[in-house]
Amino acid sequence: MPTTGILKTTSEEPSENPSLKKRHSIISGRSDFWSSSDEDEGVQPHEKAIAAGQANPPYCVRNVEQHAFGRREIEIAEQEMPGIMALRARAKDDKPLKDAKIVGCTHINAQTAVLIETLAALGATVRWAACNIYSTQNEVAAALAHAGFAIFAWRGESEEAFWWCIDQCCTPSNTWQPNMILDDGGDATHLMLKKHAAAFKQIKGIVEESVTGVHRLYQLSKAGKLCVPAMNVNDSVTKTKFDNLYSCRESIIDALKRSTDIMFGGKQAVVCGYGEVGKGCCQALKALGTVVYVTEIDPICALQAAMDGFRVVKLNEVIRQVDIVITATGNKGVVTREHMERMKNGCVVCNMGHSNTEIDVHALRTPDLLWERVRSQVDHIIWPNDKRIVLLAEGRLANLCCSSLPSFVVSVTAATQALALIELYNAPQHRYKADVYLLPKKMDEYVASLHLPTFDAHLTELTDEQAKYLGLNKVGPFKPNYYRY
Repeated sequence: MPTTGILKTTSEEPSENPSLKKRHSIISGRSDFWSSSDEDEGVQPHEKAIAAGQANPPYCVRNVEQHAFGRREIEIAEQEMPGIMALRARAKDDKPLKDAKIVGCTHINAQTAVLIETLAALGATVRWAACNIYSTQNEVAAALAHAGFAIFAWRGESEEAFWWCIDQCCTPSNTWQPNMILDDGGDATHLMLKKHAAAFKQIKGIVEESVTGVHRLYQLSKAGKLCVPAMNVNDSVTKTKFDNLYSCRESIIDALKRSTDIMFGGKQAVVCGYGEVGKGCCQALKALGTVVYVTEIDPICALQAAMDGFRVVKLNEVIRQVDIVITATGNKGVVTREHMERMKNGCVVCNMGHSNTEIDVHALRTPDLLWERVRSQVDHIIWPNDKRIVLLAEGRLANLCCSSLPSFVVSVTAATQALALIELYNAPQHRYKADVYLLPKKMDEYVASLHLPTFDAHLTELTDEQAKYLGLNKVGPFKPNYYRY
């Protein structure tokens, strides 16, 4: 049976402090490999598979015996994902992805599982790895593996395990010749291009959903190294507005509450970046009575922040007084060791951008600082004078590592990804060249329409005269590509 995948990690060094080492059990293709003692030894599941002589295991997860609990999680998510379920129901008989062999590298959680099983229902075979070492829901990965999907992921992967898992999905064989990639961050794309160049040339299309991954695709295109068409779904309206703005508006609060039990009223926070993610974070914090500052490099985004009632500052101007620091830029080195030296005692530091490069975590791994794990994904970094800051998820995506995303908004994103895969897979040979494309506007509107019945929303229909007056087709698209929603 097929499999696909969900989110990513970056190539940051794992902790060298023994007190920080994650303890994990192992499981490879067979559930009887697992034992609780492995968890205490910190053994990674793929190590057990390799030791057992399984060079190409059918899957590799933490503990497949958790599958029943994972299946319930998936069923709960299905109830709150009307769009992707509607797409599954409408297209399952036509099988628009028949014979598609999709490499997936995304977050692996209950919501992604709904996408994976939808792609399978539409005819695809999938192999899936995680794009983030901390965001995998082990019980969901177990449920997918138990259902026959080639899943290679567990929460707390080592750096070496992360790349091993992706390679399990990308490596061609007599029984597996991938022809599509669904990526989140670009890791699967780049590994396949670098390690399996001949197989990469046979790919019919790449679908990328993250700012980081899209940036890497444009770099490949500019350098003349992108030899297959790619669809940028990150910049589709339904992705940028719903997944970035509305989802982060809810999930940032959930992540901070679950991990720190913090109260927001009266606190001071600085949000680095006022793109869609930053806007969502600022709206949520402001609504709960937090004093919010914004840092920006873009004068247009800075003006938006100012007009929305936020004070635009340089980070150095407020770093001593704020209680919460949130990065949402997609850049690197936004919060440095120098900034953290000046933070107040108890300051909470977290990242909402895709990559774990925004906070210079590596600069904190020095002998003079003590790392203390206080709960899952929460570290206290303690200075010699006993000052401490609270670091979430070691600088990785706070909302996915410390909580979970609202299923409804993931339904929007998943439907967008599925339609992009269908479009690239079925497109006539010369429709798309080896370049990066935006999702067609008509598909963006279709994704939105799939979700409207949930709200009992009724669209107004243009009359023939009105359509002629506006120069539009009565069924859309209704806005030009340059329209700013």
